[in-house]
Amino acid sequence: MKIKNFRISDQEGFHLAGFATDKTSGKSKGVKTEQELARNIEDLIQLQDVLYAHNKFGVLVILQAMDAAGKDGAIKHIMSGLNPQGVEVTPFKVPSAEELDHDYLWRSHEHLPERGNIAIFNRSYYEDVLVVKVHNLVEKQNLPEEVLDKDIWKERYRQLRDFERYMHENGIVVVKIFLHLSKKEQAQRLLDRIDNPDKNWKFSAGDLHERQYWQQYQDAYEEMIRETATEHAPWYIVPADRKWFSRLLISDILVQTLKKLPLAYPELSDEEKGKLAEYRQQLAEELGSVSE
Repeated sequence: MKIKNFRISDQEGFHLAGFATDKTSGKSKGVKTEQELARNIEDLIQLQDVLYAHNKFGVLVILQAMDAAGKDGAIKHIMSGLNPQGVEVTPFKVPSAEELDHDYLWRSHEHLPERGNIAIFNRSYYEDVLVVKVHNLVEKQNLPEEVLDKDIWKERYRQLRDFERYMHENGIVVVKIFLHLSKKEQAQRLLDRIDNPDKNWKFSAGDLHERQYWQQYQDAYEEMIRETATEHAPWYIVPADRKWFSRLLISDILVQTLKKLPLAYPELSDEEKGKLAEYRQQLAEELGSVSE
């Protein structure tokens, strides 16, 4: 799939309304797309193995979306085959009292990926220009008055661009995905959580409360994407009304991103290879004595 059609890498002319929530790029749900997803998952498994062995790059995958857009499902269906030793999933919820006593990026630092690993942020530091902005929670962040007097959102967009440039320059590949869901489809999914007893646990009255701010969130997402999309840390706008398509597209984005990295299994020196021959002979002799 041409992921460039969903990629935003500059700050000019972006409007969220220009991206359909139900786009499927001419594909249809069925065996063929299931096979495509399965192949992508197999590719991811292999690429993760090389990434882990190469041990130079870290990969940070950010999933941002409105409630019920499919973040959890995407993680479950796409990442399930990966080696858990090299993957960490971090959900970002309401900050704790300790976290509020630090700068807003503090809680993200310890969850950045180690070299060779993949970190997945279910929501992220971008909550501080989304929910904090929509609900005007910035005054609860214990900031000095002189900071609050400035255009704090413009400052934060700059800080986020700087933070992602810092990661890029230190070998962390940042993949930012916005699951673009329609208000109608969200309502249907929330109804399904109410009507299906097995999904009742997923329903939260808070989701209904946040729906009252739908347009404010859409405006905040649009500005966030426009202000923080860069060549080294682009945003991908993933249509989320069709779960099967969003999962396929996310898997394509991850596979194509990892394939661009100069990954390779480490090669041993001639001296090290020579020692392997000695070790092999030693083990073979040991096995021979055991069989006797």
